Amino acid sequence: MVPNMNQIPDPGKDQTRTLRSLFPAENLFYGWWLVGVAAFLLTLMSLTVFQGLGTILVALERQFGWSRTALSGAFSLARVEGAILGPIEGFLVDRVGTQKMVLIGYILMGLGFLWLGQVKTLWAFYASFMTITLGSGLGGWLAIIAMVNNWFTRQRSFAMASAMSGIHFGGLLVPLLALGIETFEFHGAATIIGVFLLIVVGPAAKVIRNRPEDMGLQPDGDSEILSESVLTEVEEPDFTAGQALRTPAFWILTIMQVASSVAIVTLALHLVPKLTDMGMTLTGAGTVVLTYTIVALPSQFLSGYFADRLPKTLMIAIFLAVQGVAITIIAFADSVLLAYIFALLYGIGFGGRNPLTTAIRGEYFGRKAFATIMGISQFPMNIGMIGAPLFAGYMFDTTNSYTVPFSVFAILTFFGAFLMLFVKKPQKSTK
Repeated sequence: MVPNMNQIPDPGKDQTRTLRSLFPAENLFYGWWLVGVAAFLLTLMSLTVFQGLGTILVALERQFGWSRTALSGAFSLARVEGAILGPIEGFLVDRVGTQKMVLIGYILMGLGFLWLGQVKTLWAFYASFMTITLGSGLGGWLAIIAMVNNWFTRQRSFAMASAMSGIHFGGLLVPLLALGIETFEFHGAATIIGVFLLIVVGPAAKVIRNRPEDMGLQPDGDSEILSESVLTEVEEPDFTAGQALRTPAFWILTIMQVASSVAIVTLALHLVPKLTDMGMTLTGAGTVVLTYTIVALPSQFLSGYFADRLPKTLMIAIFLAVQGVAITIIAFADSVLLAYIFALLYGIGFGGRNPLTTAIRGEYFGRKAFATIMGISQFPMNIGMIGAPLFAGYMFDTTNSYTVPFSVFAILTFFGAFLMLFVKKPQKSTK
């Protein structure tokens, strides 16, 4: 019997044979197993350093009485760290591979949370939080999504949407995080998170493979002949970082990412405080986060499916516009009803745009230097993230309102949508 081409291991690789025995499904491309691992890892990262940030901020504010400007400062310092190291992290992912970077990164995150479970001063909080974000930068989103980009071409958008669903699954667990903090207090909850991260990172990293070629496979599970035919058909490029930097598309996509992402990261930090200021309980605010997360999941999967078949630029513009409307609503919201209308629209917009802004880089620039290109693109994004949460925290501390900063972020999001009308797929230079 002729073996399935997708299941032929690279001769002499014992680890590959072991993985085959662990994941024996005859007709399932190994890349889809990796998408599941990616979703799991991103769920942990999202809950601890993204979706759950607002809950952690409120817990620290209540326990220590630190101002929101001071608490936001930790996030801004972490973005300084990210801005400096982002290009280096991308370079390391392309050179070292996702497997090692995930192992290093999640160990640092686990140790950072153990440290966070012991903090009593603001400066100790800053240091522990920067350790956590260093870990997430090295082995988190960039490393994981670069792996997915390597394993898929024709199905890249849907694969990325599936993997990045972990970001929203992290949001689903925010009420659980809030309950954990209320049950075990902040220090106990942080310690439990740290221990869990250290336990799961080893098995997760063990099954990761950086590229399909490491297992004698081709992207999407194609045979070698079919893969070459598909690459010719879709003109999959392989830009170096230098070549990408010389294209207008790189800079338009980068500016769009900055304009829309500063709003997302600021809401991750300040949405829960905004909702509690409106009179909602911490658990109730977590439910709003849960609502937009539930809506974001089908929006993300649908956007990933259709983006493999329709122009990504138009779809990104539409989703960004919806996100902008949602942020406008929450800027002026003063009732629970408006909070949930925000959640509905934000889930559609944020969920839909999330995988596409990454997948379009893979489509435009290829696999060769994807992580490096993304890391360089993240430098200005991290610069924007430095000031945005601080700006929101400062405006609240001085005006007792989030209306002005949230309105500014809505305008920036609309600007990002507008930019997508002008981006075109670059042609690789032979120079």
